[in-house]
Amino acid sequence: MIARAQHALWFIIAALAAVVAGCQADTPPSQSTSNNRPMRIVSMDYCADQFLLKLVDRERILALSKDAQRSFSYMREAAVGLPQVRASAEDVLALKPDLVVRSYGGGPNVKGFLERAGVPVLNVGWANDIASVKRVINEMATSLGEPERGAAVVAEMDARLAAIDLWGAKPSALYMTPAGVTSGPGSLVHEMLIASGLENYQSTRGWRALPLEQLVLQPPDMVAAAFFETKTNHKSGWSPTRHPVARAQLRDTPTTYLEGAWTSCGGWYLLDAIEALAAGKPKS
Repeated sequence: MIARAQHALWFIIAALAAVVAGCQADTPPSQSTSNNRPMRIVSMDYCADQFLLKLVDRERILALSKDAQRSFSYMREAAVGLPQVRASAEDVLALKPDLVVRSYGGGPNVKGFLERAGVPVLNVGWANDIASVKRVINEMATSLGEPERGAAVVAEMDARLAAIDLWGAKPSALYMTPAGVTSGPGSLVHEMLIASGLENYQSTRGWRALPLEQLVLQPPDMVAAAFFETKTNHKSGWSPTRHPVARAQLRDTPTTYLEGAWTSCGGWYLLDAIEALAAGKPKS
């Protein structure tokens, strides 16, 4: 019985793939590709949205994710007026794209499903340092048929990084979110602090809760507070940021507030956060 049901399921998937492939075959070349570049691109999450909106012309974007205009989407203003699609394989296939771009959208199995249906999928690469951010930008731009645009974005990043003053003392900075977490070495947040000419207050690798006892004994020189302006990362009743020690840090310690969109996905917009932190460094 189970084997028969599995056989029926695979038959349905194969039939769907054949239908989609047939529909794509009927699409005029001028609508599907131009100079080997995808012309009907769909994004399945807001991290992928950023790369499409930055690197390709609007007429090549078939649809963006449902989060494209949310406050944590850096390119939200550029997304105005473009169609949006729910991050499901069925809804995406109905649009007949010639490329799907995603980071996490649709879940872990959607890439295989879409590719079996004849639709190529471009995954946004993982970046945990600034060099990796540049690599991902170049890889995405090349895959989207816009290598020159990617190179220009990276060149601008390099110029902005070179302009940051790294001389003198390096104040310690505590990264803090409304959820009460901070980050140590091994994360893009750590690299952001270092690039700003700061020392990361959190020396333990990875993500963890705010070290409240340590904050009492040895407070940081400044706080890098991210996502406090959004309505999607609010503290719960048990968040460490509700503790008087954490609240005192935000009240009494020099604090630079960072827009959530600057750090929510690894991209060129991380430079906005780096520049803000460098400008907010306490003067010795």
